[in-house]
Amino acid sequence: MKIDIEERMLHFKQPAGTSRGVYTTRTSWFVTITDGEQQGIGECAPLPDLSCDALPDYGEKLRAKGEEFRAALEQGEDAIDTFFETLRDYPSMLFGFETALLSFECRVHSKLFNTPFSRGEQGIPINGLVWMGAYDEMLCRMEQKLEQGFRCVKLKVGAIDFDQELDLVKRIRERFSHREVELRLDANGGFSTDEALYRLELLSQYAIHSIEQPIKQKQWALMAELCRDAPLPIALDEELIGVNDPDQKRQMLRIIKPAYIVLKPSLHGGMRGCREWISIAKDEGIGSWITSALESNIGLNAIAQFCSVVYGDHITMPQGLGTGQLFTDNIPMPLEIRGDQLWITKP
Repeated sequence: MKIDIEERMLHFKQPAGTSRGVYTTRTSWFVTITDGEQQGIGECAPLPDLSCDALPDYGEKLRAKGEEFRAALEQGEDAIDTFFETLRDYPSMLFGFETALLSFECRVHSKLFNTPFSRGEQGIPINGLVWMGAYDEMLCRMEQKLEQGFRCVKLKVGAIDFDQELDLVKRIRERFSHREVELRLDANGGFSTDEALYRLELLSQYAIHSIEQPIKQKQWALMAELCRDAPLPIALDEELIGVNDPDQKRQMLRIIKPAYIVLKPSLHGGMRGCREWISIAKDEGIGSWITSALESNIGLNAIAQFCSVVYGDHITMPQGLGTGQLFTDNIPMPLEIRGDQLWITKP
């Protein structure tokens, strides 16, 4: 058994802006398992200044973990499970190793699970994502998503003038009712604690489905107040990063009481950790959905198939899986967007 690890830089077709900054490139590491006959591939994709495991020596650490993974593979299932447990604090690595193993165990390495989506029989509804930018750029992108037929649009907010962002939201609602277009917002922690509630009150008049992470993470008491007092549903995203212990996950959700959590396997504990989050959230009466985190098509394929497993057939809530067209040098995979759904294409 051999483990290869390759570092690769991907280039965005256009800058991807959030309230934390603008991405023009991103680096991923690809883990490949080979035994001379079969191979499997997974993607480890930490985000700088965001992932809890975005270490300065990430590549060196990953290669050391790769050797541990190879040894675990030779020892069997219990050793693999123990190895995966050691990666609780390294979610992007865990997700890459999980995907590589699933891919290795399949005859077709792009088909990780046996679900209607994985077999190309059903699509998964997704939201159209509008990145931050100048007002005119965001308006143009928003119009494009609506013209493409998306019935759920997600706007990144919190970076440009708030009045302009409010105007964008107003323009959508002037054209489409909340029954026609579901509108989600993602502030990436971009609102100050002093202004957050007032801004949420202004936004609430436009029938917003939810807003992700209105203020910066690690302010549990303030976030709990917002979730209690805000006139629109709040979803946690960055707040979940680095919270990898099951008891701490439950404690946080009980204190903050969000309406939703938004899960990214590369950030929130791999597939194992996300299953845990979904189970705990369900116990607490909290909804969830899954999104990608700027992975290549290797990671996106795994996330989408994982989504089809944990949420079952006939998913109705739009997921955040529309990032496969972001890069000029993406890795080909049998994925395509048809209308407002992501599909796996049949061979």
